[in-house]
Amino acid sequence: MKTLKPSEIALYCDVHQRTVSRWIAQGQLKGHKLPGRGNYRVLLSDFILFLQTQNMPMPTELLSNTNQDEEAVDTTSNKRILIIDDETEIRNAIRRVLAKGGYVIDTATDGFQAGVKVLRDKPNLITLDLSMPGLDGFDVLTFIRAQPEIADIKIVVISGLSDTELQKALVLGANAVLPKPFENTQLISTINNLLK
Repeated sequence: MKTLKPSEIALYCDVHQRTVSRWIAQGQLKGHKLPGRGNYRVLLSDFILFLQTQNMPMPTELLSNTNQDEEAVDTTSNKRILIIDDETEIRNAIRRVLAKGGYVIDTATDGFQAGVKVLRDKPNLITLDLSMPGLDGFDVLTFIRAQPEIADIKIVVISGLSDTELQKALVLGANAVLPKPFENTQLISTINNLLK
């Protein structure tokens, strides 16, 4: 049976490792103490149950480790979304809204990671921040629209930059733009409309 370290769970959930330890201490997440050590391990099945109970999205990396048919998740679903943002709070906020809509969610924290995941996984839609270290959102947008195999991916820009910059994103090929802070209802309706 596959087990996970608290540090791995922290990465999957985009939280600090102390948060995972608190979940275990409070009994929200079932952890098993290793004999003779203070370290915990969590069964994959317990972690999946925890995600479902807390209404948290299932990390796409885990879907291949469960008994579900990965093909059914990856290729027939039109609900695969990649959230690209370097701010943990924003990624989590977008993820929480989209999880309620039944979307399969993955995240990237910078333009380079985003490029790799977009080419590999070909999500149906991405949410894209414009201000990121390294490759910024404009670079990512230009890159995606220049690649024939991924050029039709829907792109929703979510940014705190000026209206001028948001308009530039539309010119470069974004399907929609939302200012930060965004309205949850506006985000979900925009994405639902684009993925109809």
